[in-house]
Amino acid sequence: MAGILEAITHGLSKVNPTLFTLGPFTVRWYGIAYLVGFVVGYFIISFLNKRWKLGMSGDDLLTLLLILIVVCIVSSRLFYCIFYNPIYYLHNPLDILKTWDGGMSFHGAIIGGVVALLIAARQIRQPFLRLADLCAVALPFGLFPGRIANFINGELWGRVTKVAWGVVFPAAGPLPRHPSALYEAVLEGLLLFAVMMVLALRRRLWPRGFLAGTMMTLYGIFRIFGEFFRQPDAQLGFLFGTKWLTMGMLLSLPMIVAGLGLIVWAWKGEDWWGERMIGRAAQVRRKGNKADTEDTEEATEPIE
Repeated sequence: MAGILEAITHGLSKVNPTLFTLGPFTVRWYGIAYLVGFVVGYFIISFLNKRWKLGMSGDDLLTLLLILIVVCIVSSRLFYCIFYNPIYYLHNPLDILKTWDGGMSFHGAIIGGVVALLIAARQIRQPFLRLADLCAVALPFGLFPGRIANFINGELWGRVTKVAWGVVFPAAGPLPRHPSALYEAVLEGLLLFAVMMVLALRRRLWPRGFLAGTMMTLYGIFRIFGEFFRQPDAQLGFLFGTKWLTMGMLLSLPMIVAGLGLIVWAWKGEDWWGERMIGRAAQVRRKGNKADTEDTEEATEPIE
């Protein structure tokens, strides 16, 4: 097993970050990863739209996708610049536009995704949380090629290690390090996507917000676990004088709390308990009708 992992990591580490160059245009694996993520995500959402019988048209799906692409890319980039390297980008604001060099934040994409879905919900007249559930299933798959591209770019390297599949990152020094981007690709990408697809296919509809809350919770847990193998950004280091707490961990905690809160809300909300609530309301109405009937019968009885 170690030999297989070593072959995979060392093979990927030799891939050129640039796929090809055509005149002034350069196509990088990083951009291809985003393209693959959005295209496959579109087909996943389209499939679930039919399975869940949501009734969205092809135009609705394209509108949703375009809004998500624009808002999420902008928010992901800005979030990274503000939280991970604010001093540098304050002095080099034009470098904010160099997204092809890496430097995107998934936590920023989540915040942007909320804004995008609020906009899209009004545009295509769909419930916000139902759209959030749709995207929660598709999103992890988009993370998979993105993390692979991070590794090919030689960024997000891990901590120094002696494992056989450790990789030497030229920008990180001569010592082998954990391929932490690949760990995240498996955990936050493939594994999380598998869990979400199993849940999405087990029943036609979950209560609104349940799948979104599940994705946020599991992502936060997987991300915190992966951070124990990942070297923190040099400009930040470990936080609050610790030797273990990173910015990624800190930003993942609110995601877990929000995700758990959304799951509880969904389970106790009207979407989950709707039938029981309707049943109770019917019982109340029947009791009320019975009481009215008894009162009517008493009122019509002859007075002796």
